[in-house]
Amino acid sequence: MAYDDGMSEPALAAPAGGRPLALTLRRRILRHELPPGTPLREQALAEEFGMSRQMVREALAELEGRGLVERGPFRGAAVRRYTLGDYLQMMQVREVLEGLCARLAARNAAPDSWLDLVARFGAPLEAAIATGELAAYLDQLETLRRRMRDAAASESLASTLAGYDDRTAMVMRRLVLVTDRSSQALAEHRAVLAALAAGDAEAAEASKRRQIQGATRALERYWPLVQ
Repeated sequence: MAYDDGMSEPALAAPAGGRPLALTLRRRILRHELPPGTPLREQALAEEFGMSRQMVREALAELEGRGLVERGPFRGAAVRRYTLGDYLQMMQVREVLEGLCARLAARNAAPDSWLDLVARFGAPLEAAIATGELAAYLDQLETLRRRMRDAAASESLASTLAGYDDRTAMVMRRLVLVTDRSSQALAEHRAVLAALAAGDAEAAEASKRRQIQGATRALERYWPLVQ
C-alpha cells in the first residue's frame, strides 16, 4: 500500500507537456469519485478542462499505462474494472515484493532511524482512527511506504512495486474508508516498524508479509463493499 495495504495515493509528479488532466483523473479514480466502469469521453473532458482532444488522449494513455484506464476501438475509454481474482493475484505478488522491501530496509537503515515512525504509529494514529480521521492515517501509510522503499535502495524493486501501486490503491483505499480494517492494519504496521527498529531483517519481512496477507483476507471478506 506498501509498506501499507496500497491504501494511500502513491506519489506521482504532475504530468509533463501541459497535461494536468492525467493527475486530476487519477486522483478522482483512486478516490472512487470515478468508479470502475465509468466512461471517460474525450470530447466531454476536453470541454470541461479547456484542452484539445489530443491532450486528453495523451492523458488517457498515461492512465492506461498505470492500469487505471482501459480503452477499446469501439467503446472508447473507461475506468478499468478489475475482478477480485485480478486483485488476489496482484496481492500475492505484492506480498513477496513488499516482504523483500522490508527485509532490505531493515538491513540498510539504522534501527533508530525508524523511531519517529514508531511514535507516529502509536497513540497519534490510534486516536486518529478512533475519531475517524482516516486521511491522517492514510498520509502516514504513504510516509511509511516511501521511507521503506528509500531505505531498501533498490531501483529495480521500487520500479516493479510502482507498477502495482495505483492498481491496488484503487480498491485498498476504499477498504480503509468503508470498513473496519484500519484498526487491525495499524497493529500489523506496528509489528513491521518494531522489526525495523530492532534491525531484524527476517522479522521485518515476515511481519510485512503477514500485513499483506491480512489486507488480502480483508479484501476477500469485504469485496462487495469495495469493488
